[in-house]
Amino acid sequence: QVQLVESGGGLVQPGGSLKLSCVVSGSTLARTGWFRQAPGHQGKEREGVACIDNESGATFYGDSMKGRFTISRDSVNNTVYLQMDSLKPEDTAVYYCAAGYYCGIGGMDYWGEGTLVTVSS
Repeated sequence: QVQLVESGGGLVQPGGSLKLSCVVSGSTLARTGWFRQAPGHQGKEREGVACIDNESGATFYGDSMKGRFTISRDSVNNTVYLQMDSLKPEDTAVYYCAAGYYCGIGGMDYWGEGTLVTVSS
């Protein structure tokens, strides 16, 4: 059984930065990713934000996040981070950490409860 606990969400002004953390316990699966879902869009599929290959360290990003977001991993503390810079109001969402065998929402088998990020002045 794998458990994921996110933290670090909050209110930030446009152009600001925020760093999310995801502590993973249980087993380490091949991939860990971040996804998001905007408020009021529960009927829509969660959007892929970033993903990391836990063996090779290779990283992958959604198109609108490239150059602004950075995913990283601390294997000693079993924590995956998402550094978010140059935040925009449209980045407002609940951010979820997930673990599975390949990147993409269909490849994730375990999910955290999410942490809310609000970008507003």
